[in-house]
Amino acid sequence: MRRLGDLEAEIMDRFWTWNRPATVREVVDDINRVRPVAYTTVMTVTNILYSKGWLLRDKQGRAWLYTTVRSREAYAAALMEDGLGASKDRPAALVHFVENMSEDEVTALRKALRNVGRQAKQ
Repeated sequence: MRRLGDLEAEIMDRFWTWNRPATVREVVDDINRVRPVAYTTVMTVTNILYSKGWLLRDKQGRAWLYTTVRSREAYAAALMEDGLGASKDRPAALVHFVENMSEDEVTALRKALRNVGRQAKQ
């Protein structure tokens, strides 16, 4: 999976943060609070995100209403999977990854592994 480009990530961040459908106009207006960006630029990139399967859209009057397909967490997990795929020794890569985790993250990982283990036994 290819990492999102800068503007793609900026657009997706808004959808993930808002956790609701939104129009391109809403995204443009929010980005323009921080920096100037053209409506047509955001419209083009949002359409690309739709074409790539990151967003769904539904016609609302004359505008498209966009909704996320995947969560921010699913995106992060896919990036981690790609990172592991870059190694010829996945277990060693996992060890290095875990060594850099905080105690809270290690605790969350242990809990996730227990939950996955329980689900696999069912």
